[in-house]
Amino acid sequence: MTASPTVTAFGRQFQNPILLAAGTAGFGREVAGVIAIGRLGGLVTKAVSPEPRTGNRAPRVAEFPAGMLNSVGLANPGLARVRERELPWLAAHLGPVRLLVNVVGFTAEDFAAVVAGLQAFDCITAFELNLSCPNTSAGGLEFGADPHSLARVIELAARETRRPLVAKLSPALPDIAAMAAVARDSGAAGVTVVNTLPGYLADAQGRPRLGNGAGGVSGPALLPVGVQAVRRIRERAPELTIIGVGGVRSAADARQYLRAGATLVGIGTAALADPRLPERVVAELGAEGG
Repeated sequence: MTASPTVTAFGRQFQNPILLAAGTAGFGREVAGVIAIGRLGGLVTKAVSPEPRTGNRAPRVAEFPAGMLNSVGLANPGLARVRERELPWLAAHLGPVRLLVNVVGFTAEDFAAVVAGLQAFDCITAFELNLSCPNTSAGGLEFGADPHSLARVIELAARETRRPLVAKLSPALPDIAAMAAVARDSGAAGVTVVNTLPGYLADAQGRPRLGNGAGGVSGPALLPVGVQAVRRIRERAPELTIIGVGGVRSAADARQYLRAGATLVGIGTAALADPRLPERVVAELGAEGG
């Protein structure tokens, strides 16, 4: 079987273009006995915020025929615990697999604080900034929806690190390619597209299926949305590294993103349902010649 082709991104070599997307593999330790992490190109960690977050009320996940609705609420152990426990484990166990750390916050300064707090770990290839978070200083408007807020997050984070910054953007933006260009002009080396779409589901009695009410749509329904976002950004900002995420369930789906202009491809929801799927996608890409 032919090995999946290596990819150069963010100045580093990835052993293949397949990543585990943020939020679906924890910090690696949680899935180490189930997913063959060492065969993948990279892993994007669960969100990291300055302080621990317990997340939203249960239930947090609701399945439907085209995917999944989730409202985890950015639950995570916080910067101090990630620095003391999770990153040392990752540094010791990742081997050739590249590591991206997903960063969240509710002020621009929150993002910079997390980046600064993890700067000492050489195992980190890049920081992925989740710009779908609500900006509490702007009435809850997500950072990625406002060019000034988006630019400030990236500029403050860039003061704390020389590592590449990746802006993760929502598919609900009116002009996602324009916001990707703002991210580039503010110092981002790449973008991740797409994050989940906002959605809502009710049960037979009309009650919300999620404890928090609304949530984010992921899974197969996102595939054409993500591929279109990659196409538009590649046309607008050809120099950006693009991580395509959303709806990938096979090598053919990954190919959709790669042909549209993605450099790397993330697998998320599908790996929750079938933990062996990411390594099969890597093998299939190799058998197809990349």
